[in-house]
Amino acid sequence: MDRKFADLVLDKLQERYGSNLHTQLRHRNNTELFVAVLLSPQCNDNQVNKTTESLFRKYKTFYDYSHADLKTLRSYLNGLNYYKTKAKYLKETAGQILKYYDGKISKSISELTRLQGVGRKVANVILNEAYGINEGIAVDTHVNVTARRLWLIRSKKPEIIEQRLMKIFDKKDWGKVSNLLIELGRDTCKARKKECYRCVLNKICPSSNAK
Repeated sequence: MDRKFADLVLDKLQERYGSNLHTQLRHRNNTELFVAVLLSPQCNDNQVNKTTESLFRKYKTFYDYSHADLKTLRSYLNGLNYYKTKAKYLKETAGQILKYYDGKISKSISELTRLQGVGRKVANVILNEAYGINEGIAVDTHVNVTARRLWLIRSKKPEIIEQRLMKIFDKKDWGKVSNLLIELGRDTCKARKKECYRCVLNKICPSSNAK
């Protein structure tokens, strides 16, 4: 697919969902954002939000997380998939942020991805949401599914999908691309059952069954 088609997709998605979408992970500051995004892989946003409601009352700072009793931290996260691993990552990552970055969340994707449990998807969301920085495109299940159905990519590998999408969309739009494709996936282009009859892209999508 060429840039003209990609721009048309973006325009139509913005007409439907707006141009100022943000993560649905609830947070009040960048520390809470970081924690919520770190906990989000393999979970839906509702699961994470339910968990962080009590977690954020207990722990306020990276110092709190780094000095938390691991067993207690696990008890707060046990509603999440892989909660034991995530508790370990959260405690260790908080310590790394204190040790190497003076307790502040880095604005560098290379520095963020050095942290325990932080891959490109997590780093991209944090940079875009916290600082408005576009260093890449966050690829989750929704982006994976919708981008393939639109024939923007063929691969199912997140790293290949990200690189391909970065080539066909302007850098200034990378944050929008991820958020809009996620919203499309939640709304009509669901992984298990697509609802093309009510999709804003049904007249241009090569996979549509409602043309």
